[in-house]
Amino acid sequence: MKSFGKYLILLSTLFINRERFNVYVKRIVDESILIGIDSVFIVVIVSTFIGAVTAVQTAYNLVSPLIPLYIIGTIVRDMTVLELAPTITCVVLAGKVGSNIAGGLGTMRITEQVDALEVMGINSASYLILPKIIAAILTFPLLVIIAGFLSMYGGYLAGVLTGVITEKEYIYGIRYQFQGYNITFAIIKSLVFAFLISSISSYQGFFTKGGALEVGQSSTEAVTNSCIAVLCADYLLAQLLL
Repeated sequence: MKSFGKYLILLSTLFINRERFNVYVKRIVDESILIGIDSVFIVVIVSTFIGAVTAVQTAYNLVSPLIPLYIIGTIVRDMTVLELAPTITCVVLAGKVGSNIAGGLGTMRITEQVDALEVMGINSASYLILPKIIAAILTFPLLVIIAGFLSMYGGYLAGVLTGVITEKEYIYGIRYQFQGYNITFAIIKSLVFAFLISSISSYQGFFTKGGALEVGQSSTEAVTNSCIAVLCADYLLAQLLL
């Protein structure tokens, strides 16, 4: 409870004594490049192979001749949009982005760069953390959209190239009884996960004490706590919104 209260107090200080708007614009752009663009490659690799594996394993379990093959495309679509694209992508990003944020802020803390900002009268929490949170909220949904498309495309490639399903059947399965709300649900999940990952990782790094060893521990705790928060939020959002 002490850590949770400290976390809430940190969030409340982000909007007190802020800098000029143009200062945040430049920092948000820089953080968006670090958080979003630099994470595209790992998202592409993970999402493509997850979609391919889902299609192959679904085809493996379709043992009844009464079940049409286009169901493979439908299952890949629903699993991708509802769960795999937003949740698995954000868990992967928790490892990459979360450790990067915590390590960077932790290094600034132990090298007294944060103290130097506070001596100059700058709200260090707002100046350092708020751009990271906003950048994550802006870029995570875009990464989830890319992951969803590539996951379904990976399932298409795996299914068609291995001969377990034809091109027309897979595309028909993708379109079969499609519900547009699922896309909205995935975007909402990505926004919540982006806030949790960026804020929790920033909290762990901002309050790092000690030396280089403690920076590594803060990065580890940031990834662990972010993953737990993402999974808990995943269940709560599914319970509330579905």
